This record gives sequence, C-alpha cells and structure tokens, in this order.
Amino acid sequence: MAAYMLNMYRIFSRELTSVSFQFRQCRSCLQRLPLKPVPLQPVPLPALLSHPFGSSAAFRQKEAEVQAAQALDRYKQRPWDYLESEEYVERYGSSAVWTGYRRSHKGGIPPQTTRKTCIRGHKICGNPCPICRDPNIIVHHQNVKLLQQFISPHTGMVYDPTLTGVCMKQQKKLNKAIDKARDDGLLPFHIPRVEFSGEDYSNSHDAVGVTPPPPFLISSEPWYKWYGEITPDDNKVDQVKKTYKAYLKP
Repeated sequence: MAAYMLNMYRIFSRELTSVSFQFRQCRSCLQRLPLKPVPLQPVPLPALLSHPFGSSAAFRQKEAEVQAAQALDRYKQRPWDYLESEEYVERYGSSAVWTGYRRSHKGGIPPQTTRKTCIRGHKICGNPCPICRDPNIIVHHQNVKLLQQFISPHTGMVYDPTLTGVCMKQQKKLNKAIDKARDDGLLPFHIPRVEFSGEDYSNSHDAVGVTPPPPFLISSEPWYKWYGEITPDDNKVDQVKKTYKAYLKP
C-alpha cells in the first residue's frame, strides 16, 4: 500500500511541474507582445435609435409586456378582479366567456365530447377552449361570478361541456371549484320541493312500535290490532287454496 501511494505521489508531482512550466512560458510570451490602442468609433444616431433599447416604439412595447405580466401576476392572486376590470368588459361585455364559442372540427358533424386539454406542455392548440384562450381567466372557488356563468339559473345544474366548449381538464376544475364554493356557502344549493302527505312516520304505529307482551295468544283476538282490520281478497284466497289444495288439511 505504501509503495502504491509513493508511485502516485511521484506521478502527480511530475505532472504538476510540467503544467506550471507551460503556464510560465505562455505568460512570458504574452508579456512580449506589443499592445496597440484600439480607436473608438462614434455610433451614428440612426443606428442608436434603431436599437430596441433606444427606439421609443420598442420601449413602449417592452413596457406594455411588463405591465401585462404584472397584471397577470395580480390576477393570479385575485382572479375575481379580472371580471370587474375594463379589459374584461371590452372583450366580453355582459355575456358569458363561452358565448359565441365554436370549436373547430373536421366535417359537418361536431364531436360528441370536447378535447382532453388545450395546452400540452408549451404547445397550445389552434382553437383553445374559452378558459384556456384567456390566461387571465383562472378557475377558483372564490371566483363566484365566473362559476355562475357555467351553472343553469333555473335548475342549478352545471352546463355540459359540449354546450360551453370547455375542455375536459378545465371542466374537472370547474366541478371541483363549484362543489368547494357550495360547501363554503358561496353558491346556493337547489333543493327539490317535496310535498308533505301528512302521514305519520313516527314509531307510534303498532307495526313499527315496541312489541307488546303476548297476553292474548290463547284468545281469538289478533296479536296486533291493525291486523284484524285487514280484509283479504276472496279471489286471492280461492286462488291460494286451489294452489295448495293437496297440502291443506280437510
């Protein structure tokens, strides 16, 4: 083991000596080279204005992109503010976001289901759904105004994606957000009205009440009072007797 370590030390020392010698030789060669001053040429004004940082149009475009990114970040924190902004009113007015949307498809018969998703990685399809086409629209359970656009005001049921054109991925997000909003009390429930018939469903009836002790088993009185009130149908009784005639005692 000691011999192996000694050989490795010798090889490493030899290589280090050769590398340091080459470095000193290159540095001495660089010091011998003459240095020539490079004259600075003035940049013409048209070229300066054509530069993206010197042009006013490019600067305005850059500023607009920065403002759009800031607005997008703000709407990510509070997505319900977008539906009250002037940008939303100019684009959609008072109608829902899916109004007038038509999916592009081959042939004259539209598909029975919407696409699975509109965005795959960094690629967006040609005609994305009403939610995927606008990056400012974010599905959130507190974004009540957006969720109400996908709920029928008459039945309280969520619109089918074939009507709104929303992709399956966004439709799942909508269903979860609507359920969450209803659980939190942000959206109302639609409970069907049931007419009360007035019948007593309590346990006061003898059939569902506590079984009384059998004091009248020997007598002719029935076990339950309500059983004596039942009158069997004569036709049914004759039919049963005819069926089990061979098994009945004379």
